[in-house]
Amino acid sequence: MGGVTEQAQDSPVGWVADHIREYVETGGEQGHEWRPGVPTLLLTTTGRRTGTRHRTALIYGRDGDDYLIVASKGGAPRHPAWYLNLEANPDVEVQVRDEEFPARARTAAGAERERLWSVMTAVWPSYRQYQEKTSRRIPVIVLTPSG
Repeated sequence: MGGVTEQAQDSPVGWVADHIREYVETGGEQGHEWRPGVPTLLLTTTGRRTGTRHRTALIYGRDGDDYLIVASKGGAPRHPAWYLNLEANPDVEVQVRDEEFPARARTAAGAERERLWSVMTAVWPSYRQYQEKTSRRIPVIVLTPSG
């Protein structure tokens, strides 16, 4: 996405949009840590139908150089729109604090997914309750920096 000048549309959810605005305005000084010990990043995907860039804030973990995110949507029955977008186009843009970089997204599977699920439930234990609320398997996504 390097060189793209189109402004991303922020989440329509009020508190998430406020979080993103504060994160961007302060280079992550405010907003990187959503709650004590709970880091967040900004993910920009490309709309699968519209081609519009969409940005949201998500809790993340690390696995080596990769960033990990979870498509929980609080245990809702359907995947979040941002996840459907990255399935259609895995080239995304990530901001962690004041660093912005392109990344390639992929959904973890099998033993890797189980290992990474443990990493992410250590960061945000509520993911376990979200999984109990839904029959869908909540995806764990690996974001590998590509630039």
